[in-house]
Amino acid sequence: MKGSLIVALGLMLLLEGIFPFLFPRQWRETFNRITRFSDGQIRFLGLIALSCGILVLGFVELFS
Repeated sequence: MKGSLIVALGLMLLLEGIFPFLFPRQWRETFNRITRFSDGQIRFLGLIALSCGILVLGFVELFS
């Protein structure tokens, strides 16, 4: 279990780092736009991300 969490953390960091590395200007512009969102909009984005994560984990569990 601990090894899986470390692998998941590594993959998350890898994915989070790809866009700023490859597209720094576009990433900065997008980040600036997101900082102007209201709390409700940010919570909605968080809910969407959580839902997608749960779906991915469900599919992995279903097909393994």
